[in-house]
Amino acid sequence: MAEVLPGDPPPLRPAATTQRTRAATESVLPSSDVERPVKEAMGSPADREVPRPQTRLGGKGDRGAMSTGGAEAAAAAEAMSSEAYLAGDAVREARELVAELCRHFYLQGWVTGTGGSITVKANDPAVPLVQQLIVMSPSGVQKERMVADDMYVMAADGKIISAPRAKPWPHKHPKCSDCAPLFMKSYLMRGAGAVIHSHGMETCMATMLVPRAKEFRMTHMEMIKGIKDSLAEAIKAYPKATAVLVRNHGIYVWGDSWINAKTQAECYHYLLDAAVKMYQLGIDWTTPEHGPINSAKRLRSVTSPGVPNGGHAAKSSKHCVVLDIEGTTTPISFVTDVMFPYARDNVRKHLISTYDAEETKEDIELLRVQVEEDLRNRVVGAVPVAPSDAGKEEVINSLVTNVESMIKADRKITSLKQLQGHIWRTGFESKELHGVVFEDVPEALKDWQSHGVKVYIYSSGSREAQRLLFGHSSYGDLRQYLCGFFDTTTGNKREARSYAEISKSLGVDNPSQILFITDVFEEAVAAKSAGLEAVISIRPGNAPLPENHGFRTISSFSEI
Repeated sequence: MAEVLPGDPPPLRPAATTQRTRAATESVLPSSDVERPVKEAMGSPADREVPRPQTRLGGKGDRGAMSTGGAEAAAAAEAMSSEAYLAGDAVREARELVAELCRHFYLQGWVTGTGGSITVKANDPAVPLVQQLIVMSPSGVQKERMVADDMYVMAADGKIISAPRAKPWPHKHPKCSDCAPLFMKSYLMRGAGAVIHSHGMETCMATMLVPRAKEFRMTHMEMIKGIKDSLAEAIKAYPKATAVLVRNHGIYVWGDSWINAKTQAECYHYLLDAAVKMYQLGIDWTTPEHGPINSAKRLRSVTSPGVPNGGHAAKSSKHCVVLDIEGTTTPISFVTDVMFPYARDNVRKHLISTYDAEETKEDIELLRVQVEEDLRNRVVGAVPVAPSDAGKEEVINSLVTNVESMIKADRKITSLKQLQGHIWRTGFESKELHGVVFEDVPEALKDWQSHGVKVYIYSSGSREAQRLLFGHSSYGDLRQYLCGFFDTTTGNKREARSYAEISKSLGVDNPSQILFITDVFEEAVAAKSAGLEAVISIRPGNAPLPENHGFRTISSFSEI
């Protein structure tokens, strides 16, 4: 082990000694504060205090000779600067690890849309942690498709010493993350071994629960507390902090190793997701009892009228359109005659080819839970799912039987819709499927956007399936006109509370500022009960409406 020289930070404790649960600390920063820390965090080279290899002269009789500690420091410096270190196993393994973590976090929804970044130290025992090279994922690229050669390699002070080669069109030119200075703060001030930055939806939504807060606090769920102001100030003010939450942007998490950073990132996302869901259920996440949220806290929340977002004055009103898909934007026949048969005909092929993938394992587990409930309720067509140790073929056979029965009955359940979405993804990406919308839909979406009206989708199909349909439509990618997607995880479409939750999520002053368009009478009734304005879509193939239903009807979006 290299000797610790004067001026060096103390060596980190081994990961095994830090397994005790720490008090979780996150800060909430307004969006306007993000750019300043990013640009100023590094400062000029002269302003930065970078640990450097140090040497010491030998004692008496050793004129010019170096002590053992000095020799080790010099050796470390030589190793750090050598091509052997850059091209060695440590850097190669770090490159591969970052690519693997990016793919893993992409599946969790934390680094989608080219957002987020992961960086780790290249662990070489011959080089002290503070002097080890840093491997960092690039900015603006598809994280799920990255490979080891796509990474940046940086010196311990943040200087780029190896950049990825540019790829041919349509790939973007490689670019180092704008957040690199913030990563370096964690490395230089905390002696981190890895830093993870994600854009998970829950990290943004959690900051909206209490708009003016400088801290995010949550109790009796194992991780608590908060840090504030810029990242560097937060690190100084809260020495036990292991994460910074940036308002409307994402989260930065670090640890003394990539395993520690990954574990903490997963814990934070779980806790923030729990906080958002508890809020939706009216449960106070800040008290040990987890009782009902009191009215005062409701008034301070982002969903209540007149509350500024991040300290900025809110607009007097917001107007949104929420659209159903089947029978509203898209012919029912496309869903029943194309989408459902494709999922049914390819479920076995999909399960066989992806059986060992984490995503498919999650799908199977959801189906197991649903089938167990169906069996207890004696749902027609439900059969027991074979146990995992029964063998892959037997498990798949039982799953296929259940899925085919669910599709035939047009079940509106999350387990089925999630699996269908993953099967449809393959179809859209292979161009076997193309999204179909009525011809008046694209023009209406463009018109609403030009007038500042935000458009959302609420469908029983999974959010992924919704994105696929509009992203691969016969009119091109229509997602650019859509602001968000809701599915059955929000709630049953025939229950008023589901629309109340959507109203809260959109942050309108009054639910009546939301227009909901659907072809289903019961959904219109539920939306109206929650205070939304509801209109029923009359399209070819739609089911007939009850007499004297009392709702306005349209046959084209151009009538709105």
